Amino acid sequence: MFQNPPKFHVRSTFTVLLLVLPVLLLVVLLSPPSIPSTADPRPPRRMEIWRSRRVVNWRPCDWWTVGDPKDLPPLKESNGYIRVDCYGGLNQMRRDFCDGVGIARLLNATLVLPKFEAAAYWNESSGFSDVFDVDYFIERTSGFVDVVRELPEEISSREPFKVDCSKRKGHFDYIESVLPYLLEHRYISITPAMSQRRDRYPLYAKTVLCEACYNALRLSRSLEDKANELLNAIPKPFLSLHLRFEPDMVAYSQCEYAGLSPSSVASIEAARVDRKPWTGDAARAWRKRGKCPLTPNETAFILQALAIPTNTNIYLAAGDGLMEIEGLTSIYTNVHTKSTLISGEDLDGMHGNTKAALDYYISIHSDAYVATYFGNMDKMVSVMRALKGMYKTLFLSRRAFSESTSKGMEGEELEEEMWRVHREDFVMGKGSALPDCFCEFKL
Repeated sequence: MFQNPPKFHVRSTFTVLLLVLPVLLLVVLLSPPSIPSTADPRPPRRMEIWRSRRVVNWRPCDWWTVGDPKDLPPLKESNGYIRVDCYGGLNQMRRDFCDGVGIARLLNATLVLPKFEAAAYWNESSGFSDVFDVDYFIERTSGFVDVVRELPEEISSREPFKVDCSKRKGHFDYIESVLPYLLEHRYISITPAMSQRRDRYPLYAKTVLCEACYNALRLSRSLEDKANELLNAIPKPFLSLHLRFEPDMVAYSQCEYAGLSPSSVASIEAARVDRKPWTGDAARAWRKRGKCPLTPNETAFILQALAIPTNTNIYLAAGDGLMEIEGLTSIYTNVHTKSTLISGEDLDGMHGNTKAALDYYISIHSDAYVATYFGNMDKMVSVMRALKGMYKTLFLSRRAFSESTSKGMEGEELEEEMWRVHREDFVMGKGSALPDCFCEFKL
């Protein structure tokens, strides 16, 4: 004959449930949302790239972050004034200005606010103060480097002696090559050299460069307000995609593509000028080296290979004139742009730098960031994301895609290869930060 179980078992089970269920509910509520917020109707054959466990992260180096301006060598009597002349797009100009701050400290010079050269090519007329918060910059760099808004009257009446270092080849040293001009003329303008010898910088000059570039430069209040308005309008969570397939970009690459629309072909030809595309073996070798921009359709293919769901919210961080965008939007259907999220009147009043600043701001605050190129914006975004501890950052490999397709890979085989290559890059933190101010930390 069966007997009823003792009542204390029922009470014990009920007590356990009361204790366990709230914990399970709390875990569910506190779990961070994945990208996207809703499940893709077609489950991926491999896990989403972001779920791969990283082995390496990039973080600010201790020699920079643990320092204090009081620990730096005291600022001596200035050797003169330096103005940095910046050319190109916003992030190229920012890179040059950051270098200029380090150079000013290296040469014991007083820094004059930079000159952003107006360029019709970039549809640009905005200056440094239109993009960045000048008061904040001066406040944050106090004790690191001397900065002035305006020159003394006896100097302001004349133009600076111009020292263009941008085309210097080979290793370049500012103390040897620029300091004599500064001492002679007392007021110079410089365009920094890409090949400068930062390895010769004393640690205090490197510290000043890092502090100025990554902690002291923030957007002007009005521009940051506009960027936050745009950020709030984007459905969350979202991925910011920096896609480069504009006519000038393709023309500059000297690559040719089959299957483009007649309008895209015409736009590329109009932008080529004297940059004729490579042909024959040279074209194949050029493409295999990863020199050809990914098309929107190729980008969509790689994103799918990385198991990024096709209903992911994507903010398209791109300039005007992006071609063949249907190759992306026909697969990833939740794509948002500046023009779809903010009014046309607001956009019409913005220039190249201010539009680029919006893309930069959105990208450093996005849940994930993917770039099809590794240009100045991508480098700056990856650094700022590393500074904020945001590691869902990835650069699609044009070289791996070209090498794989040149071997005849396609379909599932190509997907598997793209997954393998990009997973390794993500796990090892390749390309996630610049080495000057950031150090590699093994996890």
